[in-house]
Amino acid sequence: MSRPLEGRTAVVTGASRGLGRAIALAFAEAGAAVAVAARSKSALEETAHLVEGAGGRVLVVPTDVTSFEAVDALMTATIAGLGRLDIVVNNSGVAKVAPLAEMSPEDWRLMVDVNLTGVFYACRAAAPHLIARRAGKVINVASVLGAVGLPGYTIYGATKGGVIALTRALGVEWARHNVQVNAIAPGWFATDMTHDAFADSRINARLTRDIPARRIGQVEEIGPLAVYLASPASDFMTGQTVFLDGGHSAA
Repeated sequence: MSRPLEGRTAVVTGASRGLGRAIALAFAEAGAAVAVAARSKSALEETAHLVEGAGGRVLVVPTDVTSFEAVDALMTATIAGLGRLDIVVNNSGVAKVAPLAEMSPEDWRLMVDVNLTGVFYACRAAAPHLIARRAGKVINVASVLGAVGLPGYTIYGATKGGVIALTRALGVEWARHNVQVNAIAPGWFATDMTHDAFADSRINARLTRDIPARRIGQVEEIGPLAVYLASPASDFMTGQTVFLDGGHSAA
């Protein structure tokens, strides 16, 4: 079996469930050691069990991505516990769905703090380590809603659009350091976060209508793309956002 990440160490935030868990598992199967981070220690331990089952070394680091001190400690703990830092996946995210006129300033701050500021914090905390080694990969998880408008997702879409812009600029800035920065923009996937929406037949039909593939993604479909972006195969690719959305953004 091909193990393109053999000997590499990755940090994956938001790894307690859904896409983050799937990425952590795919990395382990590809040979990487993985530090898994999120707020829920018990859910992280479930992820860690799966990573170990795939033959990977794993470190559980409960982390609040809205705290720079906590994120900085995550990077330090990864190097201390797993020996190095090669890959950072910024996957933590939250969403509240409501018309903008019903959103509060606190809703804005929460989504901006987790979805966008958390990405900045991780990139900033990883910067001295990756730049000093003149090698590294950053993968930011954006969203199709960073490029496609949908009522009720104004704040969420704004944060994810920010992630796309940050990825583009940082990819250009860090290219001279041989650190590649790219993003994955998932469309609708079957996760805990989307379960209730897709359980409603009317909402399911409405959202699926926007997807040329006429289906939603399965979490295991994000792993191969994440592994590619974390591997030497993508060394000449930086500042890009890859839409994994069944054609939603292209329609």
